[in-house]
Amino acid sequence: MRMSTKPNTPKGMRDFLPHDVMRRNHIMGIMKTQFERFGFLPIETPAMERRELLLGKYGDEGDRLVFKVLNTGEKVKKADLEALKNGELSRFGNSLSDKAMRYDLTVPFARFVVQHQNELSLPFKRYQMQPVWRADRPQHGRFQEFTQCDVDAIGSDSLLLELEYIQMADAIFEDLKLSGCTLRINHRKVLEAIARLASAGTETTRFFAILDKLDKVGWDEVKRLLLDEEYNIDIIDSIQNVLADKNTADQLDALKKLIGSSTDVEGPLQDLGLLFSNLEQLNSTKVIFDWTLARGLNYYTGTIFEISAPKQVSVGSIGAGGRYDNLTEVFGMKDMSGIGISFGLDRIELVLSELDLFPSSLYTSVDVLVVNFSMELMKALFPYIGELRKQGKRVFVYPSPSKLKKQLGLANQLHIPHALIMGEQEWKDQSCTLKDLRTGEQSTILLGDLTKYSWF
Repeated sequence: MRMSTKPNTPKGMRDFLPHDVMRRNHIMGIMKTQFERFGFLPIETPAMERRELLLGKYGDEGDRLVFKVLNTGEKVKKADLEALKNGELSRFGNSLSDKAMRYDLTVPFARFVVQHQNELSLPFKRYQMQPVWRADRPQHGRFQEFTQCDVDAIGSDSLLLELEYIQMADAIFEDLKLSGCTLRINHRKVLEAIARLASAGTETTRFFAILDKLDKVGWDEVKRLLLDEEYNIDIIDSIQNVLADKNTADQLDALKKLIGSSTDVEGPLQDLGLLFSNLEQLNSTKVIFDWTLARGLNYYTGTIFEISAPKQVSVGSIGAGGRYDNLTEVFGMKDMSGIGISFGLDRIELVLSELDLFPSSLYTSVDVLVVNFSMELMKALFPYIGELRKQGKRVFVYPSPSKLKKQLGLANQLHIPHALIMGEQEWKDQSCTLKDLRTGEQSTILLGDLTKYSWF
């Protein structure tokens, strides 16, 4: 006997109930409004990209998390069985796949810009809100399928863009009523100079990858990992000690003295100084300089930033990004500086939910339930229901005749504030009863006046 399949979503992926979607739409609606106020235009890209387009852009750890899509049909015959025989599983896996699910929205955007360069006006500012996939270990605030809300500007290296991004992030959190967020800022060239002092040479990838674990494992474990790789811990300790308890301007001056005034770091330090000196008073976000911020993705070349939720909520970062100067170069388009930030919709939803910051009116997606006693009475009401909908009212018609208690019970479950009731006697009187389900108050309204009545 065939056993029934248990109805579960794949691990790390979720269904969204109506109240979940309402919350997500609330967040995305606020983001969309702010994105457009800052001049960004909407685009969309496919869920899948060519595998070679994605791999090599996220570092070794990121590449391992890319979901590869198995070939089908005749392409399966191209599988590298010799690699499987030799235990080279990565090479074997790659031979089975030509496509992969997008890991983020930034690399596909770079491909998009190069592919459509003759159709775009530069500098080009885009926003995009779509799901991405990562084969990560699911845990609180971390999923294998999640939605990113990205804004990128490409075709300009102006520091004004960094300033606007910070202002935009603050405006979004202010509209969401989310205060207490922290935006940390660093510069990859400054970090590269520190890495060289710590004996990383020009191979800084591993150094960054270890430093990027700081939030997860703490300083002691990061130092142990750096020691295992034979990096110079003394320079790390000296930087920490010198920068402690200083304001941003003094921290940048101290760093300049510590890592030297060579041209490759003098400009970035000046940019950071200019950035912080021009930040106006923000309403919801604290902005700080953090020399330890690494952002493990390989394509960052300039300013990098990461946004943390208020301390009382433990979900990791809720937004991050930075400047990249060479991302389109791998697709044949040189000298194209870009900057972007990605907001994590799923984590922001968790934060707002835990802090109870969603407006109570959010869950009222229907204005009125029309009670159904018979098909004849409903047919008589149809013209009036149609007029209400034309006026923008959201009307739920109970589909089958049923007891009044059952119909009103559904209205309460769906948080519908009003019920429209017309029985035989009301029909004879050419009237109806409007009941406020929140207060219990009832009003009798002539059918001819129904569409003129200001009841919600």
